[in-house]
Amino acid sequence: MVDRLTSSLSAYGKAKAYSDVKIDQQTTRAMNRRLILNLIRREEQLSRADIAAATGLSPAAVTFVVSDLISEGYLIEGKTIPGGGGRRPIPLEINYAGHLAIGIKMNVGSLECVLTDLSTATLSSLTIEFKDPSPQSVLDAAEKAVTRLQRLAPEGAGLLTGVGFSMPGTIDAERGICIKSHRFFWENVPFASMLQERVNVPVWMEDDTLAFALAQHLFGLGRQHRVFTAVAIGVGIGCATVVDGKVQRGAHGDAGKIGHSMHMIDGPLCECGRHGCLQAFYSEPAIVERWRKAMGLDKDLAVNRYAMKEAALQGDSIARDILQEAGEGIGLHLARMVAVVDPEIIIVGGEAVSFGDLLFNPMRKALELNCFTPPPALVPDERDNFWSSGAAALATQGLFNFEMTTPAFPA
Repeated sequence: MVDRLTSSLSAYGKAKAYSDVKIDQQTTRAMNRRLILNLIRREEQLSRADIAAATGLSPAAVTFVVSDLISEGYLIEGKTIPGGGGRRPIPLEINYAGHLAIGIKMNVGSLECVLTDLSTATLSSLTIEFKDPSPQSVLDAAEKAVTRLQRLAPEGAGLLTGVGFSMPGTIDAERGICIKSHRFFWENVPFASMLQERVNVPVWMEDDTLAFALAQHLFGLGRQHRVFTAVAIGVGIGCATVVDGKVQRGAHGDAGKIGHSMHMIDGPLCECGRHGCLQAFYSEPAIVERWRKAMGLDKDLAVNRYAMKEAALQGDSIARDILQEAGEGIGLHLARMVAVVDPEIIIVGGEAVSFGDLLFNPMRKALELNCFTPPPALVPDERDNFWSSGAAALATQGLFNFEMTTPAFPA
């Protein structure tokens, strides 16, 4: 048991607790709180003795930190663990229902919004439309969403921890600024501080794919993996890699923009202004549009991925061939990423996940053919509200993240 828990800790590059590090007492306490919370998050239930054995903290230090976390509503005691003679240990669990978070994902023309518990499990959801993508219009819609979701909170629910806002683009997450978003024509917009002034709770902001990866690390399919990559195939194509519990952002916050890697010189125009980007070929809208054109369907006809999937399942060879080509093309680029990153698993989200194995089987085949070593498992995340739940993780991460605790905005 102790060996397994120590291995769990090493996934963060933390082989021991912080009690012997020469830093001030307040910082040590904060680090040990996060160390204990992360250990329980990964293992779901642990006794105080298990925590002491795994972390190297003294039983007294564990009791001190745990008592604080219980009094603050972050931990609860479960039923005693069956065992031999003597006093049976009492397991500790994270009280996910004790605090709330709101996640907002910016889409074209609307905000996808959720109210969640600390594990980002959805309690309520809604969609708020905005008239144009200007920051002011989106700000009004986001404020409306927060107000409505707070009213939908269950009776007796805990306090609102904060709001996470995600969107596609280059984001300075530390300062809460959208540096650049080609899709929405934003540039140097301090949106997190703007929204925080309206709603009076902490607001975090991040690129949507990086937020999705964070949620997978904290509570999703990546929680037991030291190195994994999350891929999103929707209106765009992006990926984010998590190593030792840290989302890799790169020097300028642009790591993982795989959708803007060159697929074919002089190919279709991408939203970024260049030609031939991967997502100009194989984003979900691009896939559906290719099928519409190949079928000679009227431009005004409402055609979507569900209709295309149904046609493919009914034997439409054109739909099947397009999905086959898309899967192979995306899989080839993922194989190149695997050669650089070497993830244990690839988690795929986004609207294109609804195509199922029509898209995933050729992706897997392309990985097998083009990876230097045996390819990692390719696993879809088929949950509803996965985008906005990822945004909600931005608001809960402060409990578990050793580096980010509160939004930091410029004066």
